[in-house]
Order: sequence, then C-alpha cells, then structure tokens
Amino acid sequence: MGIYAVKTTASQEQTVAEMIINREEPSIHAALAPDSVTSYVMVEADDESVFERILDEIPHAQGIVQGQTSMAEVEHFLSPTPDVEGIAEGDIVELIAGPFKGEKAQVQRIDEGKDQVTVELYEATVPIPVTVRGDQIRVLDSEER
Repeated sequence: MGIYAVKTTASQEQTVAEMIINREEPSIHAALAPDSVTSYVMVEADDESVFERILDEIPHAQGIVQGQTSMAEVEHFLSPTPDVEGIAEGDIVELIAGPFKGEKAQVQRIDEGKDQVTVELYEATVPIPVTVRGDQIRVLDSEER
C-alpha cells in the first residue's frame, strides 16, 4: 500500500478526489485534495495498477506521477494550521469580519489554544481591547519583517 499523486486539471482537485472515492474501488482507501497543492490529488491505494483502469473514466484526471510517496511527506496536509500562526504581538492588522470590519488595530495578545487574538483599535479614543478569531484579521505590517 502506498500514497500516489494524481495529476489533475487546475481547480478540479476536489472534484477528482470525490470521483475517485465515489468509485468504491476496494484497492483505493483514501483521496486527499489539499488546498495548498494545485493540480494534484493524493490517493492512498494498494498499488498503481488500479489507476490504469480508472483514470481514463474520470474527467480532469490527467495521469499519475510515477512512484509513490510516504505518509511522512503528506502528514502536514492532514493537520490544520491555526489561523493565528504567523501573527505576532505588535503586528498591525486589519479586521476583515465582524462589527469592526475595516478597522486597523495592533495585536496585544495571542491565544493559540482558542485561535483568538486580542487587538487594540487604532481610531478608538479610549484604547479598548477586542478579542477576535484568527480568521477575522489580516496582517498589514509585522514587526518581525
């Protein structure tokens, strides 16, 4: 059993992964279309021979990359990265969702466990700490860079 990379048409990775799984081939165990990889789907299968049969019947599947990869090489696609990753205290951010959308703020505290960031709004007359989810902000300027 191994993990194989199937070449696909760009933007059709999710569709190809679903079609491969929906075929219910006993020798195919899983298919993964990571957002960070364009034009490829990772498929866990018993061997390469199954792809010779099915890829002709799946639209947007262009072929298989020769050889197989290991679980260690695809493991990082399986665990989600927290939204607060890459954000540091002191960074200047813009709120992109919620009641303060469009406001600029400075990061005061980061709670990685809850995936939340506490910021202080710039335009506020009185500095008020506001806690938002990590996916509700966009870093504009980082002190580390």
